[in-house]
Amino acid sequence: MKDNFSKQADGYAKFRPHYPVELYRYLFEKVKPRTQAWDCGTGNGQVAIRLAEEFGKVYATDISQAQLDHAQKADNIEYRVAPAEDSTLPPQSADLITVAQAIHWFDMEQFHREIQRVAKPQALVAYWAYSLPKITAEIDEVVLDLHDNVLGPYWDLEREIWRGQYGSIALPLQNKEKRDFEYHSTWTYEHLEGYLNSWSSVQHYIAKTGTNPVPAYLQPIKQRWKDPKKLVFPIFLYSGVV
Repeated sequence: MKDNFSKQADGYAKFRPHYPVELYRYLFEKVKPRTQAWDCGTGNGQVAIRLAEEFGKVYATDISQAQLDHAQKADNIEYRVAPAEDSTLPPQSADLITVAQAIHWFDMEQFHREIQRVAKPQALVAYWAYSLPKITAEIDEVVLDLHDNVLGPYWDLEREIWRGQYGSIALPLQNKEKRDFEYHSTWTYEHLEGYLNSWSSVQHYIAKTGTNPVPAYLQPIKQRWKDPKKLVFPIFLYSGVV
């Protein structure tokens, strides 16, 4: 298990993008009854808090206590420090299992066994992630260069699973389908910088070199930034039935 986000848990909670209403509507239309859900790799609980509006009970697990310390609370959410592969949840307890921006870190064979144990018959499993944001051609080019070249050696190997839009993940689900969504927002320069600083590769870079490459590398963008700037995060989602 790799815990790449405890150190920057506060920034993760503040600066990571959310997910659109259309994505949740798509999931909820597929799940009845909505008794219990499991949000796996919940991080700061942004998906769990949304599920709690529709489900009687939400289990939300993560390996990072620091992340859970920043999670949004609700009376019907039970947060647990646990790996995806050994959730400690009751058997056949979940009508919906979600994984947002995290499944590429899992041991897929063990996670599949845990899904089969925790899921109710015909439960829905959905996992998704967002790609790099689209802002302007100039900014996108700088962010991509930072991602690929400056930070390239500092990404974990699991990043390649994400780069392939989860096409290599072979969870044996029934009626599996892929859908695309978009998250639209307006960010200040400070929000963009905070988001980039939440990347695990930036933390690896700092640990290795003692310096943070983000502020200096983005200085030309900062000087020309005019607030506000609209941006779009493309999202790819897979879902299927256990």
